Amino acid sequence: MRILLVEDEKNVAAFIKKGLVEEAYTVDVAEDGPEGLLMATTADFDLIILDVMLPGLNGIEVCKTLRGKGINKPILMLTAVDSVERKVEGLESGADDYLVKPFAFSELLARIKALLRRTTDIVSELSLDDLRVDLLARRVYRGKREIILTQKEFSLLEYLLRNKGRVLSRTQIIENVWGYDFSPGTNIVDVHIKSLREKVNKGFERQLIHTVRGTGYIMKGDDDL
Repeated sequence: MRILLVEDEKNVAAFIKKGLVEEAYTVDVAEDGPEGLLMATTADFDLIILDVMLPGLNGIEVCKTLRGKGINKPILMLTAVDSVERKVEGLESGADDYLVKPFAFSELLARIKALLRRTTDIVSELSLDDLRVDLLARRVYRGKREIILTQKEFSLLEYLLRNKGRVLSRTQIIENVWGYDFSPGTNIVDVHIKSLREKVNKGFERQLIHTVRGTGYIMKGDDDL
């Protein structure tokens, strides 16, 4: 899952991003209203966390603009002002939920999960041939054997499986698994693909992760060959 965080307070943004990354979300950060609006309209996010008080363009204006453009992804609004009027203003601008600072990270996480459950198809398992990924327990099996993955390898495998049968470029993979913090010129994708491929394919005749030379990678099984 990919989240856009629009927050100008660097410490708050770092706190939220660190917590969400530890929960296996991919997080991109914008530091002002115009940057957040640009990112939200040019990339595909599953959810947007939007601070109200932003330089350049406040969160209310950003939210209204996004809804006016037909972008219906869930928006969770953050504010330091705890007033009924401000909450009503935020919700009437198109926000789906509202959270007052300071807040416990556990509450933020619970609200995010609730919004995602409401707005996305709930999928608890992904599979391809004899490969099975339990998204709730975050466990991976190939046949009867469990495969132990790092957090980032799990996120990468989930993204590949959600797009099985499609060729994915390195840039697409970076944006959706690592976020905008990484340059497309890095070899981080190739390194993680190599490690993931060794774990998923080791000891099995059928190869599920394939390289498309000059383009990227594709995940496909026997039915796709």
